[in-house]
Amino acid sequence: MASLAPPESIYNLLPTEPKKVSNPPRYVSTFRSFVRHELQKNKAACKTLGPAKVEVPSPQEFLQKHSKEVKLPPRKKIENNKPKKPPVASKTDHPVLGIASGKNFINTNAANVIMGVAKKPKPVYVDRCTGDKHNLEPSGLVPKYINKKDYGLTPEYIIKRNEEVRKAQEEYDAYVQESLRKAAMKRLTDEERETVLQGLKQNWEEVHREFQALSVVIDSTPKKMRKQKLEAEMKQLEHDIGVIEKHKVIYIANN
Repeated sequence: MASLAPPESIYNLLPTEPKKVSNPPRYVSTFRSFVRHELQKNKAACKTLGPAKVEVPSPQEFLQKHSKEVKLPPRKKIENNKPKKPPVASKTDHPVLGIASGKNFINTNAANVIMGVAKKPKPVYVDRCTGDKHNLEPSGLVPKYINKKDYGLTPEYIIKRNEEVRKAQEEYDAYVQESLRKAAMKRLTDEERETVLQGLKQNWEEVHREFQALSVVIDSTPKKMRKQKLEAEMKQLEHDIGVIEKHKVIYIANN
């Protein structure tokens, strides 16, 4: 911090003693003794440079030839106790070949070949231009299934399933008839159904004729309401006609 006295003050002429700066105490680790002990423990004489004195070999013990080769133990003689084969017969020996036969095997073999049936080649098929051959039997090209006895006949499981479907339909029809009888509903005949269908179609024609007679420009609320009414009637008639044409059997309740 600068002094507040001016530089030409009389106090500046007085000699001043220099201030001594004291350094902080030196840092000493708490592990100093432990580290020194570890360093002394790991040190050894000539640890990296080898022993100080090495025994010098004697001049009489020089290296000789084959002295460092491994010496194998002496080979033991293996005794072979297998029976030996009989020796080859000499020229003077006359071995017994069995009973002599007067059959001419050459002529017999020739006759068998001439009279025998030629061997049929194995059926194969070629699938590439390079001539790769494959067996024809497992390829599926041989018509094996058409030669079966039951080929073309309806399988038994399908016959059984059709019979079950027929019985279920009969039971359902009987249940419907019983329910209709209890509910006192009447079934429409074919003539009545056709009459109702024709009447609905005739009504649709009349409504459609009225719809076609509407003006092209619909600029008022009554015209819009009439158009919407005719469209709704035509849509309902088309729905009823579709229902009657789809179902051939129709029941009505007796009121």
